[in-house]
Amino acid sequence: MPPRLRRSFFDRSVHAVAPELIGATLLVNGCGGVIIEVEAYHHTDPASHSYGGESERNGVMFGPPGMVYVYRSYGIHWCLNVVCEAAGSASAVLIRAIEPTSGLAAMRRRRGKDLAAPDDRALCSGPGKLCQAMAVSIKHNGLPFDRPPFELRARASEPEIVVGPRIGISKAVDEPWRYGLKGSRFLSKPFR
Repeated sequence: MPPRLRRSFFDRSVHAVAPELIGATLLVNGCGGVIIEVEAYHHTDPASHSYGGESERNGVMFGPPGMVYVYRSYGIHWCLNVVCEAAGSASAVLIRAIEPTSGLAAMRRRRGKDLAAPDDRALCSGPGKLCQAMAVSIKHNGLPFDRPPFELRARASEPEIVVGPRIGISKAVDEPWRYGLKGSRFLSKPFR
């Protein structure tokens, strides 16, 4: 079994960490799977929540690396991020999609999927979907990524990664800071 990733893994450039998360395994209370899509957000990036400075909402981003940053998107969906770089940098990686492998029955139930004929491709193919499936919410904000209920393990092999612009933002839209597992059918949206 690959080793657990510790907080020191995240004490590097967000642009180094993000692609290295592709192929890692993420579990929350035993539910989850292989990370197949992420996006990087740097503090100098106008699309980052930290760009305008520290606030009550984004305060976790300004803390030490390896911490969980959870926020609500469009007032509807929770989104799971991990803080990178030294404290004060306020950079993070958004976990966009996973290939579900563990705790499938619980994740299907949370997502309201038919257990007799599941379409697991759509189970965690987006940041809101994976948070719903893995029961991630604001209660996880500020927790360390290397302690329960989280379990994050290094990838077992070197994956082939595709790179492209991020999704669903209106600023810095052309930055190639979205990373995905090439050919995965579990992506939230195909790479162009």
